[in-house]
Amino acid sequence: MRTKYILTDIEGTTSSVQFVYSVLFPYFREHCHEIKEMTSNLDIQQAIKKTVELSATLENKKITSVDAVIDTLIRWSLEDRKVTPLKTIQGILWQKGYESGEIKGHVYADVALALENWKNDGLKLGVFSSGSIAAQKLLFQHSEAGDLTPHFSNYFDTTTGGKRETSTYTKIAEVINESPADILFLSDIIEELEAADEAGFQTIQLLREETIPAWKTCVHTFNEITL
Repeated sequence: MRTKYILTDIEGTTSSVQFVYSVLFPYFREHCHEIKEMTSNLDIQQAIKKTVELSATLENKKITSVDAVIDTLIRWSLEDRKVTPLKTIQGILWQKGYESGEIKGHVYADVALALENWKNDGLKLGVFSSGSIAAQKLLFQHSEAGDLTPHFSNYFDTTTGGKRETSTYTKIAEVINESPADILFLSDIIEELEAADEAGFQTIQLLREETIPAWKTCVHTFNEITL
């Protein structure tokens, strides 16, 4: 089976989960109040509107102020909720942190060289993470290993679909115009690998840090992947 395209998760795959919880999330919560001065931003406006709608439909709570939106977003952050408006605003605020140099994106030591080698071998590369596309690009653009964005052809987030839904991977294959059998998906999460596998993708579980091996093919680093 020939691999033509590698689609990678971020947290627990290219980057430490702890980076998100010890650096990115605290930065977001510390600076979340700043969206009160950013309401002219159309993306902020849409995210605030969507937060109000989700609070009503998912939690039966009525939000009537930006302060209440901020409180909700901070709570969702603490709960690690995978909701699009939270991810959108996180990405906007993280951009300020990355561009100021306050934040550097973590990537494991083996990642940069592997990405470069795969691309040089003619493979196309993409990212699929629950974090917004904007946040994904920021992490790789401002990574500890330098700007890694030139390696990637596509970025996908929850606006495409849930990471544990087979239909999402089918949609991704259609977007990148590749046969599912020619796509290799890398993740540490079994439910994501199961969904990709059901869509016909090749799959490998990454065993970073304390990840428990629970898939048919597992590796500890990108260096161990043979194509």
